[in-house]
Amino acid sequence: MTVLFERVALIGIGLIGSSLAHVMRSKGLAGEITGYAKSEATRAKSVELGLVDRVFDSAADAVKDADLVILCSPVGTYGALAQEIGPALKPGALLTDVGSVKGAVVRDVLPHLPPGVNFIPGHPIAGTEQSGPESGFAELFINRWCILTPLPDSDPKAVEALTGFWRACGSNVENMTPEHHDLVLAITSHLPHLIAYNIVLTAADLEEVTSSEVIKYSAGGFRDFTRIAASDPTMWRDVFLNNREAVLEMLGRFSEDLSALQRAIRWGDGETLFDVFTRSRQIRRSIIAAGQDTAAPDFGRNPPKAQ
Repeated sequence: MTVLFERVALIGIGLIGSSLAHVMRSKGLAGEITGYAKSEATRAKSVELGLVDRVFDSAADAVKDADLVILCSPVGTYGALAQEIGPALKPGALLTDVGSVKGAVVRDVLPHLPPGVNFIPGHPIAGTEQSGPESGFAELFINRWCILTPLPDSDPKAVEALTGFWRACGSNVENMTPEHHDLVLAITSHLPHLIAYNIVLTAADLEEVTSSEVIKYSAGGFRDFTRIAASDPTMWRDVFLNNREAVLEMLGRFSEDLSALQRAIRWGDGETLFDVFTRSRQIRRSIIAAGQDTAAPDFGRNPPKAQ
């Protein structure tokens, strides 16, 4: 694989940042990788794992002379980071991000950028509930979608270069507006996480069921909710605060549909329940057919070993 960027700066070295480092290393996409992390422990671990060639305690120092800069920290940090790195970005540099909110990113980042910097927000729809520099792996982006939200004045050549980068990482790439992205992700990602956080807390708060029973008798459904609810709390706090309008819109629609199910159960309307469950099953099958998940039992996870 040909080097696509001579120097890439990763601002944040968690799951996504470390996974990008792994895939860039394995495919030779970058001549040099620099990094920034707020935590001294994260900086040390990123060097120990060989994720970066050089790591800095200043984001501005990390981006100097970088051809590609990727914001990989929680979206709530972007405004301050953009203000810091703006003066240090070299003319012609390509700046992007991996946040799952796009409208707020444009609002917070764009005002701090000097002329000549190509800013193209992005969002790789890939992840796990793990976090930290040890959690990354090169295969994270394979056959996953990465959404780019170019701005009206984005340089087509810069968009093409970033598209090529994500495809080299294994992703499928699609463009849309920041507003449309935030609406789509509110229902496909943000609302499911909100529900997962809430249902886990509801179960934990039930006074008539002890916590040991909740854990001991966790069926597949509840267990998978807890996996989602184990996601990074800082990242998801920032997501909900920065995409509140779209999330509240989707939450309202969800509440209406939930009320309809409540009525069907109350009145013994089996036909409505059967129709809803059939439609949901078809959607699950379409996700598998699109290659976005596996039909293997237990989502392809290894079954527990016999005692």
